[in-house]
Amino acid sequence: MSVVVAALTGLIFGCGLVISQMVNPAKVLGFLDLFGAWDPSLAVVMATAVPVAALGYGFAKRRGRSLVAGELQLPRRTEIDRRLILGSGLFGIGWGLVGFCPGPALTALGLGSESAALFVAAMIAGMALFAGMEALRARRTYPA
Repeated sequence: MSVVVAALTGLIFGCGLVISQMVNPAKVLGFLDLFGAWDPSLAVVMATAVPVAALGYGFAKRRGRSLVAGELQLPRRTEIDRRLILGSGLFGIGWGLVGFCPGPALTALGLGSESAALFVAAMIAGMALFAGMEALRARRTYPA
């Protein structure tokens, strides 16, 4: 049952990304171009998505359990540290350079976008690089 709900949730999310044109890098880059030909339409998407997500998050947190999958897995760390700031900055730079972030890129990949395929390949390579660096860091911190 939870796999079906996850698939339907992903489908609804993907449809929302397509309808809002978040899968179109030109639309996203227009939104990020504050001092040029700024396109504020994605601000409406964010202004509606944030309260909806906040309501859902609040409901789930009060319940303590998800509707179909059992225990919630909420982040335990809340501090803002160097790694969070650097990672957020890197994410923002990447989003600003190419107009894709992971969700819209995967959705655009499903629509056959070649630029999304290149982005997803680079994203996977970056994830593998990060995993390798974390493994090295763990070995240095806790030598065998």
